[in-house]
Amino acid sequence: MEALILYFVLFFPGVFVMPWADTGIISFSMFLELSRIITYTLPSLALLWYLISYKEGLSSAREQLKTGKRDLKALGFGLGALILIGLFISQLASLSSDYLGLPEPPKIEGPASFPGWFVIIFSCLGTGYLEETYFRYYLLTKLEKTVPHLAMRIVLSTLLFSTCHIYEGPWGIANAAIAGLILSLLFIRFRSLHGIALAHGAYNIFVYIMAALSA
Repeated sequence: MEALILYFVLFFPGVFVMPWADTGIISFSMFLELSRIITYTLPSLALLWYLISYKEGLSSAREQLKTGKRDLKALGFGLGALILIGLFISQLASLSSDYLGLPEPPKIEGPASFPGWFVIIFSCLGTGYLEETYFRYYLLTKLEKTVPHLAMRIVLSTLLFSTCHIYEGPWGIANAAIAGLILSLLFIRFRSLHGIALAHGAYNIFVYIMAALSA
């Protein structure tokens, strides 16, 4: 119940709001991004780690927080997989959106200044740590007591992860579903939070870089 409440409190508000619906563009605002970091990302991370530190089954999993070579492996495999998935979904969307009657993915507007890039990099890394802390470290560990089958735990985590990306449209949901599955498998294989969180954050930065290059 706690995990479900956290999900609806932290990730569900605003998922059906699509700011790109009229223009097809998700615009960048340094002020709004800073506000989101200060009022949402950092407090949400603090809340999650407060709860984790007081939960016996979660706090005992501290082995996953130690840095090591496994973090580099998880980062390398994770970032490579996420980039390939993102490029595949983007190409598939451009070729088949009209045929399937689906809206194309929104275009991302990147920062136009050095301070803007500094903010977006910090924001992407923060988002990576927030989402991986909840959907992989917290949720997969917590479900061990209530859901005995590993495959079912992965499915539940991936389903919730992809659902909170509804605002990105059908292609965004598909991208999040495949990415969530890969990140769950990497977390289970390497037991590395840092590796997959950095991979997640670095992929988000990659998306902004590609947007800036194509502008």
